[in-house]
Amino acid sequence: IGEIIECYEQINEMEEVRIAVLRGRGKSFCAGADLNYMKSIAEFGFEENYQDSLKLAKCFNVIYTCKKPTIAIVHGAAIGGANGLLAACDFVYCDDETKFAFAEVKLGIVPATISPYVVKRIGEFGARDLMLTGKRILGKEAENFGLVNKSLSGEALDEQVNRTIKFLKTSGPDAMSACKELLSTISNEKGFEDSIDYTAKLIAELRASEEGQEGMASFLEKKNPKWVEE
Repeated sequence: IGEIIECYEQINEMEEVRIAVLRGRGKSFCAGADLNYMKSIAEFGFEENYQDSLKLAKCFNVIYTCKKPTIAIVHGAAIGGANGLLAACDFVYCDDETKFAFAEVKLGIVPATISPYVVKRIGEFGARDLMLTGKRILGKEAENFGLVNKSLSGEALDEQVNRTIKFLKTSGPDAMSACKELLSTISNEKGFEDSIDYTAKLIAELRASEEGQEGMASFLEKKNPKWVEE
C-alpha cells in the first residue's frame, strides 16, 4: 500500500509520464487481503486498525486525485479492497472471466474505505446490491453495473486499452489534469450556483495558458499541437 501511494505521488511530479496504468502481476488483479494480513489485523486494537485503515483510504484517494489519467486493467479476481483500487481510476477494463466480489459482509465487516469511490462509480443502489449480498459477478455483469467501462476477452482487452491510451495522448496534459480537477470539484463540492464563477474562471485561465494557446493555434492552423507525437 505504501509503495502504491509513493508511486502515484511520484507520477504527479513526472512530466514525462502522461498516463498511469494499474494492473496486477500474476493470476489476479488483486484477490483481496492475504491470510497473514487477516491474522494480524484480527489482533489489532482500535487505534492500530484506525491507522491501518487511514493508510488504505489514502491509497485509494491518491489514485483518485492523480493529476494524470489513470487506467486499471483487471484480470483474474478483484475481491474486496481491490475494487477500491479500480473504482478510483478514470478508466477500468477487465477480462470477461474476471471475478468481482465485495465479500466484507461475509466477514462481519463493511467495505468502508472503498465505498466513496465505488458508490461514485456505480451509484448507491448498485452498491447496495453488491455490498449487502457479497455475491460474485463476472466481467460482463460488472460492466452492466458500471463498475468497469468495458469487459472484453483475449486480445480485444489490450486493443481497447491501447485505443484509450492513443486518444489520451492526443489531449493536452495540463488540460486533462485541469479537467479531472474540474469534474471532481463539481461532483464533490460545488452546487450549480457556486459552479458558475468557478467554471468561468477555470476556462478563462486555460484559454490564456501556454497549452491552451498552443492547442487553439494548432487547430486554426490545421496542425497537431506539440504534445501529439508525429
